[in-house]
Amino acid sequence: MKSITSYLSVFCIALLFISCGKEREQINDNLVFRYNESSNITSLDPAFSKVQSNIWACNHIYNGLVQLDDRLNIKPDIAKSWIISPDAMTYTFTLRNDIYFQKHILFGKDSTRTVKASDFEYSLNRLLDEKIASPGGWVLQNVASIKSQNDSVFQIKLMKPFPAFLGLMTMKYASVVPKEVVAFYGSDFRAHPIGTGPFQFKLWEENVKLVLRKNPLYFEKDAKGNHLPYLEAVAITFLPDKQSGFLQFIQGKLDFTSGLDPSYKDEILTQVGELQPKYKNDVNLITGPYLNTEYLGFRMDGTNKAVLDKRIRQAMNYGFDRPKMITYLRNNMGTPAVNGMIPMGLPSFNNAKGYKYDIEKAKQLILEYKKATGDKKPVIQLSTNASYVDIGEFLQREWQKIGLDVQVDISPPSTLRQAIATGKVTFFRASWIADYPDAENYLSLFYSKNFSPEGPNYTHFKNTEFDRLYELAFKETNNEKRYLLYQKMDAIIISEAPVIPLFYDKVARFTRKNITGLGMNPLNLLSLKNVKKI
Repeated sequence: MKSITSYLSVFCIALLFISCGKEREQINDNLVFRYNESSNITSLDPAFSKVQSNIWACNHIYNGLVQLDDRLNIKPDIAKSWIISPDAMTYTFTLRNDIYFQKHILFGKDSTRTVKASDFEYSLNRLLDEKIASPGGWVLQNVASIKSQNDSVFQIKLMKPFPAFLGLMTMKYASVVPKEVVAFYGSDFRAHPIGTGPFQFKLWEENVKLVLRKNPLYFEKDAKGNHLPYLEAVAITFLPDKQSGFLQFIQGKLDFTSGLDPSYKDEILTQVGELQPKYKNDVNLITGPYLNTEYLGFRMDGTNKAVLDKRIRQAMNYGFDRPKMITYLRNNMGTPAVNGMIPMGLPSFNNAKGYKYDIEKAKQLILEYKKATGDKKPVIQLSTNASYVDIGEFLQREWQKIGLDVQVDISPPSTLRQAIATGKVTFFRASWIADYPDAENYLSLFYSKNFSPEGPNYTHFKNTEFDRLYELAFKETNNEKRYLLYQKMDAIIISEAPVIPLFYDKVARFTRKNITGLGMNPLNLLSLKNVKKI
């Protein structure tokens, strides 16, 4: 092992000098895509792709069995086809035989090899290894067995039906990695990644810069038969200050920036969510639905009797103007949540009417509550964090108009999360970003067997009919029929009002005018394989 290590060190040093020289000589700016990652990157190992910054980087380097297109349809990736058994318990994948790992000396004289079914067996089992301690083990919580049938056939058996399972397999956690390289580096694989993706690892100076180079072995082609990716390199910097990163973008030093920060949202966008006139000649805005529902939740088994009364919860849903809130507080970067918890961007989005602004209806419900209970001055405390003070104060003023006293309490984000999980707050601000593209992800927040702190049901909502439909949906393999069940569940949530949906978030991406081919998807996953700089 010592001799291999020595040889590998010499090889890497030599390669570094050769590659750096080539980079200076041959790569022009139009072949390098640059962006800043203010949140930093902690690992390039897909087993640790928990946060967006790591997910984006891993998406450049790795592939899995299946992938998502920009409309969240599940498409082949390394698996060219698959069969789901009639009982929805067994998934059999047939792999392509022309997928190669990115080159590495540990593969021997050819410096690479094809991906086999046994590689997926190893990679997925690795998520369950307690010594690895991957945060992604939960994606396999319903899996009974993982087994390669031969080099090209791979099978996963579930313990119970779970229609969203293929969506889970699109997550970067489920990427394929080579056992021999992972075994050699151990935990340091995080900084020596080898995958099959469009870009391969070149250089990582932690907290400063990450450089990826085009993978010449990448298998995907465009519609004309040209090999992807078009770019030669991706360069990622790690300026922690979002405003500094934004300034770099405006100065033309970066090709792309994502999201809106209060420090610059009014600088680049008008109040109605359009580019400010001075940027229209240099910048493109790409926007669309983001699978994130911002909401307020009521603790349904708490001690505040006003919160426990449905009339109060419904009145608060009716009692504020969502479009006004989005326009003035979020520069129109969101869609008013008047259709329940399932956000726009999912095929099962519910077009049924929820709560629109109706101040007279809200006042009437409050009056009915006061007459029926004798509680003439109900007081409710909203627990939130500093980032949402503006929304909290806006709602406080709106609810005063309907005769309700809501006090706003500010806590640090970590303290608030703990208080929500343990039931120490009765009314709280929260959000839910989808882990996978299926509405079950949102409806799980209201299933009675998912009570927090063990599960995500933070409101402790319990409804027999909701639970029945939720369990029925797990057995339904027909997507359209399952979506109808989801919409019925969402309608129960609208009626019972354990939450106040505020808005469905939007992805906001900004690029320089010379960037083409950068798509947008509701999971806000960054894919650069089709990007060109012109």
